[in-house]
Amino acid sequence: MLSALGVVLLYMGALIEVIDISMAVIASLLCVFAVIEYGGSAPWLVFAVTGVLSLLLSPRTPSMMYVVFFGYYPILKEKLEAKGKKISWIFKEVIFNVALVIMLVLLKTLFMTTADIPIELVVIAVVLAELVFVLYDFALTRLISLYIFKIRSRLKIKK
Repeated sequence: MLSALGVVLLYMGALIEVIDISMAVIASLLCVFAVIEYGGSAPWLVFAVTGVLSLLLSPRTPSMMYVVFFGYYPILKEKLEAKGKKISWIFKEVIFNVALVIMLVLLKTLFMTTADIPIELVVIAVVLAELVFVLYDFALTRLISLYIFKIRSRLKIKK
């Protein structure tokens, strides 16, 4: 069910381009739910099924963003933060920057024309992406805390 909902969210993001990044982020919250409620390999299965199906049904930007970064990051976040604050941020930054380079290469290869993008614009985009990543990580931490301490008890989910 989580994967089906994730595919629907990513498809909606592909249909309405204004919400493409938002839908990739919201779909990643389903992996957070799987990490908290099921653990083990369940989050990875949710990520894999959602990623494969969304790429098959709608190989557009939200699906690629989900597969390249947003889908697996919440799963890794738990493991990284267990290693300590400084070490976890180093790993988080490395993972994000590798994903950012992959995403930029994919976007340029698949969707851009042969016209070159000015390097200044690329630098500005990378700096903004770094800021957004830090905000995303902070917001994700807050949403996880909100779910665990406020929402989870109201849902009465049985494993």
